[in-house]
Amino acid sequence: CVPPPVPAGAGAGVVEVERSVTAVLGQDVVLPCRYRAQEQEQVEQVTWLKRGPGGRSAEVAVLHRQHGQHVQEPYAGRVLRRAEGALEDGAIVLRN
Repeated sequence: CVPPPVPAGAGAGVVEVERSVTAVLGQDVVLPCRYRAQEQEQVEQVTWLKRGPGGRSAEVAVLHRQHGQHVQEPYAGRVLRRAEGALEDGAIVLRN
């Protein structure tokens, strides 16, 4: 889960993620991501990245307030939003 960019000099909310998530092979797992927004802030987009070997990142999914969600091909059909509504809760469920 990638925090939103913040304009210079602006206050920013806090991204809350779990340091570690345990998954069981063959079962769904929730990957939590919550943004505690400051007053007048609204989350427009949440981007999920998978960090691979050597620290390289690959996009898994993008959740957008107006355009819905886009999931990259290797994860199509396996990534779902955990909750409907505002993107302050940007958690996803990774199926199976």
